[in-house]
Amino acid sequence: MATEEREARMRAVLERRQFDLQVVVDHVHDPHNAAAILRSADGFGLHTVNLLYAREEFPEISNPVSAYTKKWLEIRRFEDADTLVSTLHADGMRVYATNLAGDALDFREVDWTQPSAVVFGNEHRGCTPEVIERADANVVIPMQGFAQSFNVSVSAAIILAEAHRQRAAAGLLTPAWSERHEAILRDWLRRDLYRGHE
Repeated sequence: MATEEREARMRAVLERRQFDLQVVVDHVHDPHNAAAILRSADGFGLHTVNLLYAREEFPEISNPVSAYTKKWLEIRRFEDADTLVSTLHADGMRVYATNLAGDALDFREVDWTQPSAVVFGNEHRGCTPEVIERADANVVIPMQGFAQSFNVSVSAAIILAEAHRQRAAAGLLTPAWSERHEAILRDWLRRDLYRGHE
């Protein structure tokens, strides 16, 4: 059974979760990169991570690399892009694909205070074409050197840091509690009971 101190820690984390900001891991090949994205998502207060793997097996997420954060995240799995994007749009999200396209927005120009999902693609192929076609916009991190882009997990951390900065400036990171938070807390307490402290 969780101690009062541990339950208080769960509540403190949960009341700052950002349900209307999500990431999509789109066929990221290296499981370490996928795990690092989960770690950044948790670190910046996201709750939902979507995995899109239609062409490859879903990755085995490393606990040490993800800092054991995966059990505290809602991880949704999708095997086709249409269902993924339709689900995100039904959730009220604008979908942004990280993509080196001519029309791509500088990630700092995006209003991340609005409900948003950002897609991070395969290390070599980028985002799935079907995702790019249905995304609301492309985004890019401008580079100052010879490399075209950062490692995918670094890109995730950079963009999520900007989203966090914007939301903090807008006063959107104040603690909140609802029936949804309460249901998640009960689930976390159950997981903690059966899996032990990680």
